[in-house]
Amino acid sequence: MPLEKINYFFIGIGIAVIAFSYIMMYLENSADGYFSLYVSPVLLVGAYAWILFALLYRKRT
Repeated sequence: MPLEKINYFFIGIGIAVIAFSYIMMYLENSADGYFSLYVSPVLLVGAYAWILFALLYRKRT
């Protein structure tokens, strides 16, 4: 399954969102914080789904 430049770009975006989400949870430093309970889980699930999409994406010719 060959990946193209656009696939790697999409994967990079997903990894950046995952890193951002974990860093924000760490900086909030609270298990009951708004970001830790509501925002971060949605971002993480979305980022993992985005990476799966990036791996399967192909340009239509």
